[in-house]
Amino acid sequence: MSEALDWNAKTIAEFRANEGRVGGVFEGAPLVLVHHRGRKSGREYVNPMMYLPHDTEPDVVYVFATNGGAPTDPDWYRNLAAAGTGSVERGTETYRATVRELTGAERDRVYAEQARRYPGFADYAQRTEGIRTIPVLELRRA
Repeated sequence: MSEALDWNAKTIAEFRANEGRVGGVFEGAPLVLVHHRGRKSGREYVNPMMYLPHDTEPDVVYVFATNGGAPTDPDWYRNLAAAGTGSVERGTETYRATVRELTGAERDRVYAEQARRYPGFADYAQRTEGIRTIPVLELRRA
């Protein structure tokens, strides 16, 4: 198992054992597990990721395809964008969600708020500047 897959597996197990709370780099941060199908393989994947809750709609969260500031988009983003649906584990609840990619000023506003709350996101944007714009996805309870 690769180091990244092992880290994901440990984070997922900790999330599920502690009703959605984990320690380490995610301690105190809002975290969800996002389920998606491979657009080529059809295989189910689960990725832990930080999210930003919508200001007024409790059934909407935003996730950010930072890929740790890498120059390419992560596979999970491409899978969700292609499918238009996925599932979200949030705390002890799992639900189906629709996927919408944010663009323009709406995308910029949501990303800026995440970067304000969690400065690592500003670093990711700086590292990808001129290479790619980090996608922001809205996951809305279906």
